[in-house]
Amino acid sequence: MRALIQRVRHAKVIVEGQTIAQIGQGLVILLGIGHGDGEEQARFLTEKIAGLRIFEDEQGKTNLSIQDVKGEALVVSQFTLYADTRKGRRPSFTDAALPDVAAPLVERFASLLREQGVPTQTGQFGAHMLVEIHNDGPVTIWLER
Repeated sequence: MRALIQRVRHAKVIVEGQTIAQIGQGLVILLGIGHGDGEEQARFLTEKIAGLRIFEDEQGKTNLSIQDVKGEALVVSQFTLYADTRKGRRPSFTDAALPDVAAPLVERFASLLREQGVPTQTGQFGAHMLVEIHNDGPVTIWLER
């Protein structure tokens, strides 16, 4: 499981001209599911993300978590995080889990994040999405389990 997280001031997901998810201060989590990923990986990453101290405190130091700042999360499924570009010019995505495995695990990931006390919305699995991200910092961190 791979997560590319971005600290944001606000973000939203648009599908077919309609805003389906929108958050204020918090994290956009681009989430890739690979073969063999399951509950253990989802639980590890959600606990890590919920406690990750990447928000600024009163002194301007990155000392606070998304829980501390009462931020929100937006989880967007992104199989392209498993792109293999070692050969040729067209990426291979064979390391990404198939939709019947990945879709429920993305939902489970979002549910586990909510259990950590983080209000969480999601994009639409398998849809062509426009993801508007106002990266704050910018702060972008790669996590993998």
